[in-house]
Amino acid sequence: MKYETVMGLEVHAELSTETKLFCSCSAKFGAEANDNVCPACCGMPGMPAIVNKKAIELGVAAALLTKSEITREMTFDKKNYFYPDLPTGYQITQFFAPICRNGRVEIETQAGKKTITLKQIHIEEDAGKLVHDTRAGATLADFNRASVPLIEIVSNPDFRTAEEVTAYLEELRLLLSFAGISDCKMQEGSMRCDVNISVREVGADKLGVRAEIKNMNSLKAIAAAIAFESQRHIDALETGSETLVQETRRWDDALCETFSMREKEDATDYRYFPNPEIMPVSIDDDWVESVRASLPESARDKYARMTETLGLPAHESRLITQSKNLSDIFDAVSALCGNPRETANWIVTELLSIAQGDNKGYDDIVIDCGNFAKLIGLVDSKVINRNVGKKLLVKIFEENIDPAAYVEENSLGMVSDADVVAKAVAEALDENAKSVAEYKAGNQKVTGFLMGQVMRKLGGKADPQVVSAVLNKQLTM
Repeated sequence: MKYETVMGLEVHAELSTETKLFCSCSAKFGAEANDNVCPACCGMPGMPAIVNKKAIELGVAAALLTKSEITREMTFDKKNYFYPDLPTGYQITQFFAPICRNGRVEIETQAGKKTITLKQIHIEEDAGKLVHDTRAGATLADFNRASVPLIEIVSNPDFRTAEEVTAYLEELRLLLSFAGISDCKMQEGSMRCDVNISVREVGADKLGVRAEIKNMNSLKAIAAAIAFESQRHIDALETGSETLVQETRRWDDALCETFSMREKEDATDYRYFPNPEIMPVSIDDDWVESVRASLPESARDKYARMTETLGLPAHESRLITQSKNLSDIFDAVSALCGNPRETANWIVTELLSIAQGDNKGYDDIVIDCGNFAKLIGLVDSKVINRNVGKKLLVKIFEENIDPAAYVEENSLGMVSDADVVAKAVAEALDENAKSVAEYKAGNQKVTGFLMGQVMRKLGGKADPQVVSAVLNKQLTM
């Protein structure tokens, strides 16, 4: 433990607005290349920037959630650099008076709780996107993302391990997504992370030479990049194998290595200056309080409500509150069927399994909550048994059937007639005399097998409690 790794993060989260930061073009992800572009966001001269009020409110919400000091008169500035995907030749951002400073985020790892302090959060416009077409030997520019609003959350160098970094990113994802500030879909680029990393001897006050690993959008890749870069720095310090320089590096997922992109710029290289075309924005107490009043239930508060008020198991509540989408499904279904406990159980044990089989993440699950609630009601009222219910949930997920109509049309109602069940049990015992003999010899485990045989004879539609009672009665006769 001669060395320690020191890291600070710059997290970019695209804001959940309908339109871009300075024009009325759609900010939604997934459109055809250059569909969401106008003269303003593609950098045509003389086009005025009109500030998106919703973006400011989402920035205030982020400030409140991170317990930051809100700037009462914030300004926008120009950051000058020249990339093909930046049509104006500068980025509109906040340098001199960002929306907030001096926040904090609480995280928890195996080592315990820790407070990560924030230098600032600022609002800025995103750049476009370059698409490298190797077949054509060309690079194409898609400006749909140009001027999409985002916040950049800049931490102090408080991180020492990859576990702390991933815990912090997960906490930010929950804070921002549950508040509706950003959907935080790393796979779509709406949440990205730059890792500033250096290595120094344990106990040293001075930071080591800093490298920035740029545009990371996967927790697994971030952890791997930190491990590689830390070792690269240690090897350089120990052996002199290379001279460390302040630089920006990229992560190659295939090779599991970082590679130098360019020497790291300092603030002076960007020639920041106030944007004279955008007036300062005043944020008064009334505006802050209206944003505070509009904040929805957080993931932590929802977990507490589910476990303490509703009495749900901790592991189910924890899984559901890992996703805003899953949490919304729980709220909608439990409100419709009136049974939070069964709703949570069906989500965790059945819905997540179906989604996993369809390669869907928690945030990508789409299901009709009304039909889901109907299904739970049909099982609760013993119209169908749980095995039939599981099959119907797949149908709802894939085809959005009405479960009540489907049960009636396909005669899937539960068989509870004791005489019908008794006949099926008798037939199953006659056909499986060996298993019956094992049971009478003391092997009670075979009852599960015999239950399955009876259920098969009844088309999987029988009431399991009735079957169990009749089976036990006949086995002991």
